[in-house]
Amino acid sequence: MKIVVIQGPNLNMLGVREQHIYGPMKLEDIHAQMKNFAEQNGVEIEFFQSNLEGEIVDKIQECLGDADGIIINPAAYSHTSIAIRDALSAVEIPAIEVHLSNIHAREDFRKKSITAEVSAGVIAGMGPFGYHLAMVGMIQIMQEIKAMQDAQQEQEA
Repeated sequence: MKIVVIQGPNLNMLGVREQHIYGPMKLEDIHAQMKNFAEQNGVEIEFFQSNLEGEIVDKIQECLGDADGIIINPAAYSHTSIAIRDALSAVEIPAIEVHLSNIHAREDFRKKSITAEVSAGVIAGMGPFGYHLAMVGMIQIMQEIKAMQDAQQEQEA
């Protein structure tokens, strides 16, 4: 099983930017924790970060046939990018959206996530722990999909 973690704009600035909102932890530290958890659970994990919408779309499309799940923090693009939303919908790979802050308790323009509409779930406001919760959720989703596929193959045999 493989999970691709896609990080959107300004997440490369974690630990520097607005620590009162996003906390002091750097993106590399979050990824190190996720990698450790993935290794403990026999899951392959890949990380990608970009500030550019088109690069994020390309990465989502590259997941087709290569990944079993996507954990994505589209950051500000959550609220504006129909292209990222459509890419997530097109690949039909389970995705969990993560936001470090509680987007529902912030400015009005942050309260609506158009990418959430095509995600299996959304975790918001849990800080870096939200990524751990997303890993647990994605592993569960992938195990359920595998169990359904195995049962279907068994019925066909």
